[in-house]
Amino acid sequence: MGYTKGLHEVADGVWAYLQPDGGWGWSNAGLIAGDDGSLLVDTLFDLRLTAEMLEQMRATTPAADHIATVVNTHANGDHCYGNALLGGSEIVSTARCAEEMLQLPPATMAALLRSTDSLGATGQFIQRIFSPFSFEDVPLALPTRTFECQLDLRVGGRAVSLLEVGPAHTDGDAIVWLADEGIVFTGDILFHGGHPIVWSGPVANWITACDRVLALQPTVVVPGHGPVATPAALVDLKEYFELLTREAGARFDAGMTALEAARDIDLGPYAGWTERERVVANVHALFRDFGDRSPSDALRLLGEMAALAG
Repeated sequence: MGYTKGLHEVADGVWAYLQPDGGWGWSNAGLIAGDDGSLLVDTLFDLRLTAEMLEQMRATTPAADHIATVVNTHANGDHCYGNALLGGSEIVSTARCAEEMLQLPPATMAALLRSTDSLGATGQFIQRIFSPFSFEDVPLALPTRTFECQLDLRVGGRAVSLLEVGPAHTDGDAIVWLADEGIVFTGDILFHGGHPIVWSGPVANWITACDRVLALQPTVVVPGHGPVATPAALVDLKEYFELLTREAGARFDAGMTALEAARDIDLGPYAGWTERERVVANVHALFRDFGDRSPSDALRLLGEMAALAG
């Protein structure tokens, strides 16, 4: 399957919506068709992109005319800021995800972009990664239904299971599992071809989440970012985190800072992954796991990512 922008049918009545190149903010979504109402997996980072996606879905299948349910896999804006265009749909997420959405509404992102001139190199980095998106006048549309652990739904007679696997990438990560089709929408539990970023952690939980998805034995894996994958991509991500845990641990014991460690670590087979600057955020998460009071403030982490990116 080619990695091109737009809808890709991964099974009868099931589509992945892809946004190359999968970097900062360029997330994926999905549509599961049903005669009595379809299910949308995630919205996009702003209203323009979400409207463009919905238009293409409606042009592809009549099922997209009635999206009864929206599932937000987690609270990052590139998976939920487009919710406002789905008025009348039930919006579902984990309880932790719904709480986390309140912490970074679109208005906060808009204000951050307006303030970048005063933030030096950090501001330049923020402008580079987020300026393609518009957060002005985007209302925050919160979930109308929440769950913990697992929620089983029916979409046009099709079994769809929502499984909570966080905290990992964020506080309230969930995946969408279609057992009969062998398809899983992972949200940002899988970044395919780019470095993941640990906003929450602990990292051991993310490794466990990879194991949980692998235990389902999917045949098609739709990541939160990047091209449609096979389970091998989850194995790669798990081994990435295992390598990073070992390497960060050795440098933590040697007294390095997280930024020094991120610069020093040999990423081996993962050196070609994009968004390498995220390694410093991941090392900070590991340092916290090791017992250090390493910062988790997003602006501080963005500053260190800017330093690593040069």
